[in-house]
Amino acid sequence: MSDLFADAARERMHEVAPLALRLRPRTLGEFVGQHQILGEGSALRLAIAEDRVGSMILFGPPGSGKTTLARIVAETTGAAFEELSAVSASVSDVRAVLTRARDRLGGSGERTILFLDEIHRFNKAQQDALLPGVEEGLVTLIGATTENPYFEVNSALLSRCQIYELEPLSEEELALVARHGAEALEAELSEELVSLVARRAGGDARNALNILELAVQTARAESGPVREEHIEDAARKRPLVYDKAGDAHYDFISAFIKSMRGSDPDASVYYLAAMLEGGEDPRFIARRMVVLASEDIGNADPRALLVAVAAAQAVEHVGLPEARLNLAQATIYLARAPKSNASYVALKEASADVREHGQIRPPAALRGTGYPGAKKLGRGAGYIYPHDDPRGFEEEYLPEELRGKTYYRPSSSGEEGDDDGD
Repeated sequence: MSDLFADAARERMHEVAPLALRLRPRTLGEFVGQHQILGEGSALRLAIAEDRVGSMILFGPPGSGKTTLARIVAETTGAAFEELSAVSASVSDVRAVLTRARDRLGGSGERTILFLDEIHRFNKAQQDALLPGVEEGLVTLIGATTENPYFEVNSALLSRCQIYELEPLSEEELALVARHGAEALEAELSEELVSLVARRAGGDARNALNILELAVQTARAESGPVREEHIEDAARKRPLVYDKAGDAHYDFISAFIKSMRGSDPDASVYYLAAMLEGGEDPRFIARRMVVLASEDIGNADPRALLVAVAAAQAVEHVGLPEARLNLAQATIYLARAPKSNASYVALKEASADVREHGQIRPPAALRGTGYPGAKKLGRGAGYIYPHDDPRGFEEEYLPEELRGKTYYRPSSSGEEGDDDGD
């Protein structure tokens, strides 16, 4: 009896499912966006079309197509397709998948693809259980995550996967999604309303279809055409529910950092208050402030780093609720401080040269002399000690291949603006 009800439910699911689920693309031809990885002739597109996908991790914001892409692989592959969610899967679930994959491969030669949603939520034990299967090629892993996998997935698993970053959809791409949705709903939308849906969706295809569906439902309840106010109402943000483990955690810390970087103390304090009221870890907030003090202020105001570090120490020694005051004081100081990213840019450009040229050894004059035989190898030869000879301040200290490079370019802000270059 229960089977009969289950079959009936499956048949009716399409009728009651949200529009975004009903219109989920099933082929690469229907997929919208992500041309940087799925353009004509791209390696990933060819691999999917030819059913030879390798292990990969797809990461990007909600609504960018991670799960949809995995399902397209499921529709096109000749391999068995297994699916787990890292939120609910256990180590025993992973081992069961590997056991079934081994049985298939040994029995019929059939390959197994494992789609692992929310892979960033897999702990070390779960990742370690999965690793042998991926390493041996027993399963082809497709992981999906909204988090940067380089921070969340262990290096052994990462080294065996291709990483693909998905980007938020452009307004033009979202307009295509909205037109398709309007057609499916048999609703008439002007180009102005299509554009409005695309703008309000925020790069998220699922959000675009949800906005459209709710707007159309509202218009039909009023027995009239879809109007701008229907879309605006459907796109309205719901009351803030701060989720320390979800999008709010990243959205609010991002807004907090960008407000301080943009020298807006009022917005900075607002986002700080929202995070603290939501139960955010104050140590996390303090760490981000310490980073910002060097990345966005730097030597334009060297005291900013001292203030940020002091706030972080106050959090440890004083704790909440009193440390809220210390964080607020530091936040306002950082927001009002002169800004410079010269130190950040200098490190970034120097790191790019290291990656391009390798670690070029320092000139012989600068190399260490603190061991027997160093002088016989020419170490330290020609070095001019600046305190004894002012010519030492005029020497070039970069490796020969990089002579003339300038990494640190002081800004005109704050104390960097007063720098005379000595």
